[in-house]
Amino acid sequence: MNYSFEYIDIILLAMIAGFIFLRLRGILGRRTGHEENIEASFAHDLPKETPQKKFNYNNFDDEAKANFLKGAKIAYENIITDFASGNIKKIKPILSEKVYQSFNDALIDRNSQGQISETTFIGINSATIKEHKKNGNFLEVTVDFVSEIISCMKDKNKKILSGDPEKVKKVFDTWVFSKDINSSNPNWKLISTQN
Repeated sequence: MNYSFEYIDIILLAMIAGFIFLRLRGILGRRTGHEENIEASFAHDLPKETPQKKFNYNNFDDEAKANFLKGAKIAYENIITDFASGNIKKIKPILSEKVYQSFNDALIDRNSQGQISETTFIGINSATIKEHKKNGNFLEVTVDFVSEIISCMKDKNKKILSGDPEKVKKVFDTWVFSKDINSSNPNWKLISTQN
């Protein structure tokens, strides 16, 4: 009987499983409790060396723009997917009252007609700041997004009313975000959408 070969096989398989586990953890990472939070990630970071100093919104330099766009992309994806799934309460903190009401009215209309939205967000091709300006106590930043999305609208019988569940389409959106300069809240709000 060759019991020693069975033990070698078991040890070899355990080593392979351990190696695969470590590689997957290295690639996928692990939960640390510090994952991206939409509200926190769409904040405008104040300089860490002088936290008591007020941020100079007139100096919207390349670094400030890059930080802003990082958060804007996360907000864009979350807003698109949460609106499509009908879960806008989750994104309410980053929507102006006017935009929230508009989204909510659209969802009420969609639900009253028994329509179902199916959306798969593929990714953002580009996000560029078109304009930034001061409007009273608010800084407003207009961003042009180009994204790829698969979407379709179905009735309650799953019949396709619009869109194509198999076709990726390019979407062009222009969104305006705003932040109160005097507020200690670091979050920006979406105040306007155009496509």
